Amino acid sequence: MSQKILIISESIDVEDSSGSKANVALIRNLRKAGFELRVYHYTRREVQWDDIDCVSIEENRRSLLFLLSRTERYLRYIFKIRLNKTLERLFGFSFTLLNDRNSIITALRNSNDFKPDLVLTLSKGGSFRPHHALLGLPEFHDKWMAYIHDPYPMHWYPPPYPWFEPGYHQKEDFMKNVASRCTITAFPSKILMEWMGSKFEEFKKKGVVIPHQIDHENQPKASQLLAKDLVVKPEKFTVLHAGNLIQGREPFGLLEGFREFLSQSEEARQSAELVFIGGENYYSDILNEFEREVSQFKNSKEKLDFDTVQVLQHNASVNIILEAKSEISPFLPGKFPHCIAANKKILLLGPPNSESRRLLGFEYPYWSEIDDKRKITLLLSELFENWKKDKASMELNRPDLEEYLSVNQLSKTMDSIFQPKKEESHE
Repeated sequence: MSQKILIISESIDVEDSSGSKANVALIRNLRKAGFELRVYHYTRREVQWDDIDCVSIEENRRSLLFLLSRTERYLRYIFKIRLNKTLERLFGFSFTLLNDRNSIITALRNSNDFKPDLVLTLSKGGSFRPHHALLGLPEFHDKWMAYIHDPYPMHWYPPPYPWFEPGYHQKEDFMKNVASRCTITAFPSKILMEWMGSKFEEFKKKGVVIPHQIDHENQPKASQLLAKDLVVKPEKFTVLHAGNLIQGREPFGLLEGFREFLSQSEEARQSAELVFIGGENYYSDILNEFEREVSQFKNSKEKLDFDTVQVLQHNASVNIILEAKSEISPFLPGKFPHCIAANKKILLLGPPNSESRRLLGFEYPYWSEIDDKRKITLLLSELFENWKKDKASMELNRPDLEEYLSVNQLSKTMDSIFQPKKEESHE
């Protein structure tokens, strides 16, 4: 008899964020691993999969918290009276989040026909609504696995991101309560588990690493796809960056390295292109200006759908993972499994100590810090020369990482979690 897992996910819409894409891939692989699932989600719309029971959680629109949240929102947007930061300093969290938490609690308490062996909370961004809800459901604490996808609160981020949010003391207390009351903490990254464990030891003591998954059923089938004005052509040496450039992921070194790479070779000017997809972002003005200056650079003005992005990644010559300038990056980027599945060389631009670099190997040759223009130029030149000699040489060929991100490895990890429970039941 298969074990039952109750999953509470902030969203299962792959189009809304990289976190939701990772959630969906994990849920699907848990089903492939043989677990019986029920997924409660706060996507705010109906989502149904053939082999997974999905329940959309309704927002409670009749509560005092809902009334307070809408009043605060109207004051902010209509009258430009901004109370949100003051209220978060007082309460730690917004009225909207607190009402959402209570809506999730109500939905879970009204469903008693599913008796889970494990309860898994998945979130996105910096809200952790499912984790807030589970703190209010002590009957689940002895089977609660809290998945922590990024550092939290924000002042626990590594440079250049940390800042003290309104109500940061309450947010820190919230994470302390999660660490102490759940039975298992799960992280997509070994470095993140250690990073959060340095804040509260229980995160590491209870921790397991469950990386973002490759969802083989959701891999592209078409060999080539026209996406707006962007076409990845097999005769072109296409270096692709897919994803949003949030502040801190500075593209300057890459752009100038690419410009210098082009200046050194007429052949490169004829055959190479650098493509950014991800829509409007913090650096859009800079990217648009660079596009006007360099005809070999293409920058999408609109966000592309997930399926299109995956096809472009599979058809690119090189996929880029770009992280912030820092000494450490504990994140496993949501795009990492997509790049591994695409099986093309990865140009990794980021800190010397990062989860992506740890997994690829510190000897992996195509790595540079993001502002090292000279090294980026050299790496682009080397990749281009390899592409010219043998396009098949651009394959990544990392079956070890494909296995690490696979349903097989996930099954082994979950078996290690459930095995102690089986042994206890036999005693």
